[in-house]
Amino acid sequence: MTRKVLVVGEVRNGALRNVSFEAIAAGKAIAEGGEVVGVICGEDVSVLANEMITYGVDRVITVEHELLINYTNDGLTQALMAVIEQENPEGIIMGHTAIGKDLSPRIATKINSGLISDVTDVDVEAGQILFTRPIYSGKAYEKKVIKEGIVFATIRPNNIQTLEKDTSRSGVVQSLDVEIKNLRTIIKEIVRKTSEGIDLSEAKVVVAGGRGVKNSEGFKILEELAELLGGAVGASRGACDAEYCDYSLQIGQTGKVVTPDLYIACGISGAIQHLAGMSNSKVIVAINKDPEASIFNIADYGIVGDLFEVIPILIEELKKEVINV
Repeated sequence: MTRKVLVVGEVRNGALRNVSFEAIAAGKAIAEGGEVVGVICGEDVSVLANEMITYGVDRVITVEHELLINYTNDGLTQALMAVIEQENPEGIIMGHTAIGKDLSPRIATKINSGLISDVTDVDVEAGQILFTRPIYSGKAYEKKVIKEGIVFATIRPNNIQTLEKDTSRSGVVQSLDVEIKNLRTIIKEIVRKTSEGIDLSEAKVVVAGGRGVKNSEGFKILEELAELLGGAVGASRGACDAEYCDYSLQIGQTGKVVTPDLYIACGISGAIQHLAGMSNSKVIVAINKDPEASIFNIADYGIVGDLFEVIPILIEELKKEVINV
């Protein structure tokens, strides 16, 4: 059964987030040969349309409005509902990001649809689309099937392989004028606490620190290691509560969920709440002085030692590799 699938692209700092391209791959699988339509909302976003086409969408609809510069649930809901009413799709896919988690339930309610959130894999078997998602804080997985109605799902970042970028692809880019009105929330100013650089939730490498880092100064060597590896710095809730770093870096059940290719846990004991946010990382390396720390139970590689002795050695060895290359 072929389907028309809308893929909602998410824009941050004037660029499409990588999860948008992962959502395209999921949308192509769900469409089963049908049309995949990209949707980008914001101000001056038409320049990003071609990038969605190179990653696999057949057509792109842009909705540009000054009230869409900053995200508000009301504003983006109005924009997307206008697109949905025009296109009448059989499927809708977006990222399971802070915006996706806030927006998708409202859209699902308005279109009287079910919603499968936090999807980590999409398979098509015997004509049925199977969505895999984690449950019980990542301790188990369930497979879900939508039997009728619109196929609506959000995709967890860093789990679905993007399609190969093809710059030779071409597609139609259409603009849709939407009246945005009666906003209950107006964003006047955004104060960013996160440092510029790689988005933590989409980073391929994450270096995270816990209470064992001891203080805010201790995070400096983590930042140096992360920079060498082209990754991002994260933290446990304990480190955030101790004011070693900002809560924007928190990973865990009440923080961000990350699934990088490499997760280096430094001075993190491995509380269940923290594991819920990183246990699905592809390779986990734990550095801890306590050989009985729980983090070693899920680590692929463990180093029992003082992180302030181990990490400088890692940094020096990595620098040698860079020089040799």
